[in-house]
Amino acid sequence: MENDTNNNSDRNGSVEAFYRGGCILVTGGTGFVGKALVEKLLRSCPGIDTVYLLIRPKKGLTPQARLKELLDNVVFDRVRDAGLLSKVVGVVGDVMEPELGLSATDREILTRRVTVVFHSAATVKFNETLRDAVKLNTMGTQAVIELCKHMVQLRAVIHVSTAYSNADKIEVEEKVYPPPASPEWIVSCLQQVSPEMMDHLAIALTQNHPNTYTVTKAMAESIVEQHAEELPIAIVRPSIVTAAWQEPFPGWVDNFAGITGIMCEIARGTIRSIICNDKYLVDIIPVDIVVDTLIVAAWHTATFRKSVVPVYNCTSGTLNPITWKQLGILTLKHSYSTPSKYVQWYPGFSFTTNRLMHNVKDVLLHTFPAFMMDVLLRIRGAKPMNLIFQPTVVKGLKRPTFIDLLNNKVFWSMLKLCKRIRFAAKSGEFFSLHEWKFYCDNQAALNNDMSEHDRSVFHTEVSKIGWDDYVKLFLIGIRKYGLKDSLDSLPAAMKKLNRLLWLQRVGKLVTFYLIYKLVMRFR
Repeated sequence: MENDTNNNSDRNGSVEAFYRGGCILVTGGTGFVGKALVEKLLRSCPGIDTVYLLIRPKKGLTPQARLKELLDNVVFDRVRDAGLLSKVVGVVGDVMEPELGLSATDREILTRRVTVVFHSAATVKFNETLRDAVKLNTMGTQAVIELCKHMVQLRAVIHVSTAYSNADKIEVEEKVYPPPASPEWIVSCLQQVSPEMMDHLAIALTQNHPNTYTVTKAMAESIVEQHAEELPIAIVRPSIVTAAWQEPFPGWVDNFAGITGIMCEIARGTIRSIICNDKYLVDIIPVDIVVDTLIVAAWHTATFRKSVVPVYNCTSGTLNPITWKQLGILTLKHSYSTPSKYVQWYPGFSFTTNRLMHNVKDVLLHTFPAFMMDVLLRIRGAKPMNLIFQPTVVKGLKRPTFIDLLNNKVFWSMLKLCKRIRFAAKSGEFFSLHEWKFYCDNQAALNNDMSEHDRSVFHTEVSKIGWDDYVKLFLIGIRKYGLKDSLDSLPAAMKKLNRLLWLQRVGKLVTFYLIYKLVMRFR
C-alpha cells in the first residue's frame, strides 16, 4: 500500500504500543470471532485501558448476565489469572436499535474515551429475512459509524465484512464494489413496504447471491466507503472462519455452525453424501488469523491512513490453497486416528455434483438409518423430543445441550438431526459449487509492514498453515471444545470405531448377498 503523507501515528511504532492506553469498543463481542478478538487484545496488548462490549439482552438473560457468562468461557482461561478480565466492561446496547440503544451516559463515555472500534456484530443466519438482515447488517453499520463520528480520540475503525459480500463475482479485489442495491433505497423500502413485498425484493436481490447475509454485507461496505474521508476506517473480509490454528488454544471452536458442524458429523459417521464440486478451492481461514488481521489492520489503517477505504481480503485460497477433495481426505484421515466416543457409524462419505445421486444416497444413507434408529429408541421406551429447535425444560435437566443429547440424557430424534444436517448442508451448497479468486495484496502488506517482534505476536501470514496438521487440530478441537470429549476416551473410542468397521463390513456382505439372491431368483 502507498503511504499517505498525512497520518497521526508513528510509523515505526509497534502494534502493541499503538493500543497502549487506548479504549476499545467491540460490537459482536459475544460471537465466535468477537470472543477470540477480546481475548487476544487483552493478552497481547496488556497496555489497553478498557475494552467496552456492546451487549443486548438475549434468551431471557440481562446484558450483565450475558457478560458474566461470556467471561466464564474457556477462551479466557489464559488471561483470567492475570486479572485482565477486569478491563472488560459491558455496555447495554443493540445495533438494531436507534442510536444503538445507548443511554446518554454510556454514549458520552464512549465518545469521550474510545480510540479503536471493531464492528463485528452481524446476523450470520443464511435464512434471515431481508428485513432483519438489513436492520442488523446494514442499518446497524450506519448507526455504529454515526457514533464513531462523535468520538474525539478515535484512531481507527474496523468493519468486519465477509469475503462473499461480492459473491456474484469470480475475482474479488481489495476494493469496495457497487452494492446490489442502494442502501438508502432499501432502508426506505424497509420503512414503507409490507413484509411480503420485502420478501419479493429479497428474491430479486439474491438472484446472484446465496442469501440476504451477503447482500446486506455488500450494502454495509458501501456505507463504510461513504465515510472513508472523514473516518480512519477499513474493511476486513474473512472467508469461511474455522477453528483456531494456534491461539487462544490450538483447535479452539465454540459452535457447530457451518463447516464445523459438517466436519463434526462426517467424523461421527452421520454424513455420507455432500453436494460439492471437490475440484474447487475451499477458502477456510482460522479464527486466530482473522483476529490478528483485525488487530493489525487497525494499527495499519491509523499508521498508513488513506482517503480511500482500505480493504483486507482475509482469505487462504490465493496464498495457501486447499481443495474440497483434499479437505475431505484429511477429515476422514483424522476422523479415523482421533475418533470421538460419540461416533455413530464408521466415517465415510463422498462428494457429488449429481443431485439425483445425492438424493438417493440421502434417503438410503441418512433418512432411512435415522428412521430405524428412532424406531429402535421408541421400542426401548424413549420419548423423542425436538429440543434443538424448541428448547424445553426437562425434569432435572434445564436447557439440554448438544452433549446432553449425545449422552442420551434425553432422546433427540435422529430424523430431526438428519433434517438439521440437511439444512446446514443445503445452506452451504452455493459455496461448495462455486469458486472465487480473492486478491490479497493488502492482507500480505500487514505482515510486511510489521516489525519482526510484531510478526512473532500477530500472525497474519496464511501461507504458514500446514493443512494436514491444522485439520487434525480442528477435529481434536471439535472433540474437546464442542463435544466436551477429552482425549482420555480415545482408547475406548478406537475400540468402538473398530466395532463399527466390522459391523459395516458385515452389513455390506449381507447386502451384497441379498442382492445376489434377488437377482438369481428373477433370472
